[in-house]
Amino acid sequence: MPRKFNVLEHELVPKHILLSRDEAKKLLRIIGLRKTELPWIYSTDPVAKALGAKPGDVIMVIRKSPTAGEAVALRLVVPG
Repeated sequence: MPRKFNVLEHELVPKHILLSRDEAKKLLRIIGLRKTELPWIYSTDPVAKALGAKPGDVIMVIRKSPTAGEAVALRLVVPG
């Protein structure tokens, strides 16, 4: 039986966090954006699938940055 690969554990994949509806709403209000203004991530993306994200959800991506330490980005899950 083949082993199942977890994309979230790969060293080149940054940390992804699936936000709850309330967390996303609060965060978007603080930064002054609407969901429709966020960059997309397709629901068929391997990371979105691994997180169990559905269209309309918001994912926070935390990347390591040589200049800033960490860079945070938000993505809106869209049908793919």
